[in-house]
Amino acid sequence: MSKKSNADMNFAERVGYYLLLGCAKLIGYLPYWVLYRVLAPFIYFVLYRLLHYRVKVVRANLSAAFPEKSEEERREIECKFYHQLSENMVDVVDMTSMSAAELKRRMKVTNAEQTDEAIGNRNWIAALAHYGEWEYFSVYAIDHPYHNIGVYHPLSSKVMDRFMLYIRRRFGMEVAPMNGLARPVMKNLKAGEQMALGLIADQRPRFKESDRVWREFLGQPTLFFGGVGNYAKKFGMMVYTLDIRKVKPSHFECEFVQLYDGVEDISELEIMDRYVAHTEYVIRRNPEMWLWSHRRWKNGPDSPDVEIRKVPQIH
Repeated sequence: MSKKSNADMNFAERVGYYLLLGCAKLIGYLPYWVLYRVLAPFIYFVLYRLLHYRVKVVRANLSAAFPEKSEEERREIECKFYHQLSENMVDVVDMTSMSAAELKRRMKVTNAEQTDEAIGNRNWIAALAHYGEWEYFSVYAIDHPYHNIGVYHPLSSKVMDRFMLYIRRRFGMEVAPMNGLARPVMKNLKAGEQMALGLIADQRPRFKESDRVWREFLGQPTLFFGGVGNYAKKFGMMVYTLDIRKVKPSHFECEFVQLYDGVEDISELEIMDRYVAHTEYVIRRNPEMWLWSHRRWKNGPDSPDVEIRKVPQIH
C-alpha cells in the first residue's frame, strides 16, 4: 500500500486492512480443493441457505429478465448464481497470493495472438461486465506491460477499497477512479504511450445525465454509462469485449470480440448498442454467471419522454 493510501486511512483502518490482507493471503495458500470444494460450498450455504443474502433482489431481477421461464427454472438459475458468487468471493481472496502463472492458467485467452495483431500499437478499450470472474482480467497486464488502466468505483469502506486496489495492482494493472479517468488518459495521449482501458460498463452509472444512455436490456429500461462509445470515438480507440465460458470452478476460457475497430463510421450510440447486445447474449446463454444481486433496475426513467433504444438481440 502506498504512503498516500496510508495517509488516507486512520490507525484503526490501517490495522483492519493489514489484518484482512494477512488473513486473505493465508487462506489463499490453501490447496485448490480446500478453497473450491470446501470453502466455496460453505460460503454458499451461509450466504444463500442461512442469511438469504439479497435473495429478494435476485428473485425480482430474474423474474423481470426471464418472465417466460417457470418458477422452477428461475430457482435453478438462482441456485447456480449463488454458487458462482461464492466462488467469486474465494477468487478474490485467492488472488492475494496467486502467482502470475496460476492466473494465466485460470483465465485462458483463446485468441490472444490474433487480438494483439489487430490492436498493434493502438489504444483500445476493454468493455467488460460483471460476468464470470471479471477480476481475472488482470491477466492481460501480465504479458502486455504498457499502460493497462482499470477503471473502478471507489468503495465506501476504505479497508475494502484498499484491499481491492491491492488485488487489481498485483499483476501490473494501473487503477483510476471513474471520476478521475480523464487525467491518466490525457497524460498517456500526450506522451504518445499505448494504453488499454478496462471499463466494467454494466453498472448503473452515477454521473451526469449527458454521460448516460437508456437501453432496453434483458427486457427492462436500463441506464448505461455512455463513456465506452464517447472515449472510443473521441480518441479513435478500438473497443473489445469478452466472451467468457466457465470450464470448472475458478477456471475460464475467454475470447476477445471486437465491437469497434477505431475507424468505422458509426456513432457513439451504435458502439454502446453492440456492447449491450453482446452482454445480453452471454447472460442469456449462461445467466448464472452475471451478478444478479445488484439492484440494477431500482429506478426507471424520470420522464416518459426519455428515449429507450431497443438493441437487436444476438442469437
